[in-house]
Amino acid sequence: MHVPDGFINTPVSAVTGAIAVGAVAVSLRGARRELDERTAPLGGLVAAFIFAVQMLNFPVAAGTSGHLLGGALAAILVGPFTGVLCISVVLLMQGILFADGGLTALGVNITVMGVVTVVVAYALFRGLVLVLPRGRRSSVTASAFVAALVSVPAAAAAFTLLYAVGGTTDVPLGKVMTAMVGVHVLIGIGEAAITALTVGAVIAVRPDLVHGARGLAAPLKLLVDGRLVDAAPAQAPAPVAARSTRTVWGAGLASAIVLAGFVSFYASASPDGLEKVAADQGIDKKAEEHAAADSPLADYGVSGITDGRLSGGLAGVVGVGATVAVGSGVFWTVRRRRGQQPAVVAVTPARTGEKETA
Repeated sequence: MHVPDGFINTPVSAVTGAIAVGAVAVSLRGARRELDERTAPLGGLVAAFIFAVQMLNFPVAAGTSGHLLGGALAAILVGPFTGVLCISVVLLMQGILFADGGLTALGVNITVMGVVTVVVAYALFRGLVLVLPRGRRSSVTASAFVAALVSVPAAAAAFTLLYAVGGTTDVPLGKVMTAMVGVHVLIGIGEAAITALTVGAVIAVRPDLVHGARGLAAPLKLLVDGRLVDAAPAQAPAPVAARSTRTVWGAGLASAIVLAGFVSFYASASPDGLEKVAADQGIDKKAEEHAAADSPLADYGVSGITDGRLSGGLAGVVGVGATVAVGSGVFWTVRRRRGQQPAVVAVTPARTGEKETA
């Protein structure tokens, strides 16, 4: 659902740009509370993984494909504030390096694909995990599935509303809304499956690394004299901070490289949901050439390499490397700023007539 330049007029693009800047600023502050020694490096990994999976367009209807948006996955794995930053990093890399998503439309894309998906998905996810049985991995996975499913048509509806205000072509709003939401419900099913499988896989090996699953474990109950009481743990668990994330990080990065460098060659070549609707409804009549169209990595291929498989694979690997580097740099910086915040010391003023002592 990468909106290109020319779909939305300049005033609305500027407003969404301001919204995106504000959302990123708020997320930078909020991410300080979400990131710690374990999750700071995982933020960059999640961004790189989402970049890789977005290259895997899957067919959803005749002549139409879809791809992961990633807002739900990022929010559940590393937190909603960090999730917004993850998607923003991915969109920035795609726009600058691969000419995917307009640069003047970057604010539109961050608002729609980042902010809307994260807010809708995480709010729904938290609501579901509170009412479903606690302490069950299946509850978290099911909640992730539903949250991801709903977030995609919500993003499509958000784009349609922006188009109603600032669209550059005169197309009936009802047709656009019906087409966009309809096809993105189908895409949402794929998004939900990918999100649930990924969240479930991480929970199976390191549930402590899933932000959305923290604090959801139900205490063990024992029946004593006809009453259920909480059982004391047999022994104190090892400190969570002491558990290394290197294995998870290495496995995740390897998976992202394989997906972007090899599996992406077999992705559907059909236009995605927005491209298909834009062509069918005439939204793309005033689409503009991308400012980075001359990038050596434009259209996810390496300029000068004629072999399609090799060109696309190398571009994918470069994209994963760039995204994990930029993302990790951002999240480590945020984490360090949290650690450098000065401690607040309460000072009690001396009573009247008493001397203050050093």
